[in-house]
Amino acid sequence: MLTFYYTGAIGFVPAVKWYNVTDMKRHFDNEKELAAFGAKVGQYLKGGEVLELVGDIGAGKTTLTKAIARGMGIEGPIQSPTFTISNRYTAPSGTILAHYDFYRLQDAGLMSDELYEAIHDSETVTIIEWADIVSGVLPSHRVTMRIIPVDETGRDIEIITQGEAPLFIKELA
Repeated sequence: MLTFYYTGAIGFVPAVKWYNVTDMKRHFDNEKELAAFGAKVGQYLKGGEVLELVGDIGAGKTTLTKAIARGMGIEGPIQSPTFTISNRYTAPSGTILAHYDFYRLQDAGLMSDELYEAIHDSETVTIIEWADIVSGVLPSHRVTMRIIPVDETGRDIEIITQGEAPLFIKELA
């Protein structure tokens, strides 16, 4: 059961409305359902949201990110930033999608500074894969999506809010 309480904008991200919410879990039988979910999430993102994607290699983190980008109206190829560490895309609305993947790093170094700036930009949606290395930079108001493979094509997603949850969580309930 989800419970929502309007608390207005918090902290440094005045464009996002936040709500108290309990965690939730969703099941998807295949990649098409996962992509539809991601596109729905993308439609609600306006900037200022921080999503942490957690899952093993091949769980579907980049697949979900690509779908979120499509939902934001971003066209063209969406690439995994495994080797480039970060990619930025601009939605038709002007909102930026900043996608980070810290899998290959032992120390985030200057990337922590770049991530910090993205997180604090109310016009940027930030998606982070393999965020353990930058946990000290992550805000308390993030949404963690833990992707759990249940079989060859099925995935469960546990949606865990840290602090208060952004408005789009209400729309997913």
